[in-house]
Parts: sequence; structure tokens; C-alpha cells
Amino acid sequence: MKAAVFYEPGRPLAIEDVTLDAPREREVLVRVEAAGVCHTDLHYMTGDLACPTPAVPGHEGAGIVEEVGPGVTTVSPGDAVVLMWRPRCGRCRFCAEGRPALCESAKIQKATGGLLDGTTRLRLDSGQEVKHLLGVSCFAERCVVAEQSVIRVPTDIPFRIAALVGCAVITGMGAVLNVVGNAAGASVLVLGAGGVGLSSVIGAKLAGAHPLIVADVVPDKLALATRFGATHTIDVSTTDLVPAVHDICPGGVDWALEAIGRTQTIEEALSCLRTGGSVVAIGLGKVGATFQVPLNELVQQEKRVIGSLYGSANTLTDIPKLLALYQAGRLPLEDLLGKAYPLTGVNDAYRALVDGAVGRAVILPKS
Repeated sequence: MKAAVFYEPGRPLAIEDVTLDAPREREVLVRVEAAGVCHTDLHYMTGDLACPTPAVPGHEGAGIVEEVGPGVTTVSPGDAVVLMWRPRCGRCRFCAEGRPALCESAKIQKATGGLLDGTTRLRLDSGQEVKHLLGVSCFAERCVVAEQSVIRVPTDIPFRIAALVGCAVITGMGAVLNVVGNAAGASVLVLGAGGVGLSSVIGAKLAGAHPLIVADVVPDKLALATRFGATHTIDVSTTDLVPAVHDICPGGVDWALEAIGRTQTIEEALSCLRTGGSVVAIGLGKVGATFQVPLNELVQQEKRVIGSLYGSANTLTDIPKLLALYQAGRLPLEDLLGKAYPLTGVNDAYRALVDGAVGRAVILPKS
């Protein structure tokens, strides 16, 4: 099969012929129908984050089950599925607490570049092993994943939509619905209007946030945020963020969601908070990146900084709920879709992402 292979930071992905082994016990072979172009993969491609290489990237995807290994009980051949880059073992402390985004089994995949047994199903024609990125590797025509990394979804959900719900949508909306919680009447600032940030806007609108402020450097992204329910937008390429937020919301906002992963924007988000407000950090940054917190401000004004991984979601219940809302016409996810690319255009897709492309681009491996 064809797959995009990541060899080293700074080198474009190479489209290679890769052998994919059959699924083993409690594993699933999926024909990839759509894969989202997420900034997290770019962090690995630039060296901000590290993973075993060579590897097939792509962690936001959806497709059709073609084969299952022994012991698989939750899906069958022909099922449509969403791929999850955080598996749910169901046994560790975090899964038992309903926090599978922190499932301890993910450490195996991260450390080894393999699946849950630490081994890979991918290799080049030369025989060299190829690793799985985040246990998914869906920038390929097919992928083998752990059963714990798939969720069956209705067959009438478009695959491009299902793919986005598996990462961008659950991450952004989940940060609102699971961390902010009751947002009715709360003032919310979203920093960054990429796929995750815009999903946060959709979630904040659904939850009744007001005012709902969105900041970015790309005017077209801000226009899309307005379509999704933003009451105010700030072009921070021409306007200072903090005074602009305080002009809109005197005293500061209740919640600031940072969907970029930059030190500067986290610090600015803190300055945008009212007394008792909270920053929710969603975006990943470079390994070792830190930010400064004014200690007395943190204590005397009781401000908080909260991390949210994968929307702090209980994916087995939250993803079906979001898809049901989409089917009911409550989530305008078609408007979140950006350009579609063939697998051979994956490097073009990432160049466009860096250049500020609007919406979430997707790779269609079959095209």
C-alpha cells in the first residue's frame, strides 16, 4: 500500500510503498477514507516533538473496518469507525475514573512507536520497520490499530466529518463542555482559529457563552469564527490583544482557551482574565516550553491555568454524542472543512497549514 513516511525533522514526507501486516489479537485493519491535517503532526515534522522514526504520521482519521484480529468484539468488517489517537484500556486508574484521555496505555505507543504490544505492523519493502505515530498512522491507504483505538459510528456520517470529530472537534468542543462546563452567560476568549480553536467556538456557542471573543492573525479565519458564533473578533496582527479584550469585556473574561501552544499567548491569556478566571491550555508546544505566571496575581486574584488533553473527554460516550448533535443539525461541521488533498499532496497540505489555510484540510488516500 501507499503511505506517507516521516524520516527526520525538516524533511518532507515521502510517499512510499509500505507493507502492512494483518491485525493481531484485539487489533483492527481499517481502510482509511479520510485523515485530518492536524498541527500536532507538524510538531513532529519540525522537531518540536520527538517520536521513533521512520514513522507513518496521521492521527485524525476515519474509515471502514476490513478485517479484525482474534478477540475483537466491538467492531466487525464493514463498520464505519473513527480512529482515536488516545486508546482506552478500560483498566487503568484514569479509565476507571472516566478520564481515558490520560489512559496509561498511551505511554507504550509513544515510547515504542508501536501498537499496544509495543511492536509495529509496518515495514518498507527493504524490510526496515516503520513506526506508528500515536498508534494510528492514517496518512496511508490502510492502517492497523488497537481495538481500543476505534469507535463505531453511523454509516451515514461523512468520513471527512467523522475524521475531524476524532481529534479537532472533540479536542476543542470537549475543552468547553468538559472543562468549562456551564458556560451560559460566561465570557469566553478563544485564542487561535484553527481546527481546534474553531471547534471551541462551536462548543462555546452551543453552551451559551457571551460574549464570545476570538483572536487570530488571519482575517478569513476570524470571519469563519463569526459564522460559528463569535460575538467579537480581534486581529492580533494589527491590534494588541490584552487591551482589546478588556475594552470588550471590562475587568476581563471568565475563561480563555488557548488553542495555539505558544508561551506568549498563554501569558497574554492570563492577563485577559478577570479575578477568579481560568485559562484552559489546549494547544501543544515545543518540548520543554515554559511560561511565566505572576505569583501574587495567581494567588490574590485566584486565577487558574488548566490543561486539557483530547478535550478531557470520555471518548466512548462523547464522540457519539457529538455525532448525534451533528446529525440533528446542531453542529455546522461542514463549514469547518478545508481543502481536500490526495495522499500525494500531504506536503502541500502542511505548507498551506503553515501559511494560514482556513478550515481543517483532509487527506483522501483513495483519491
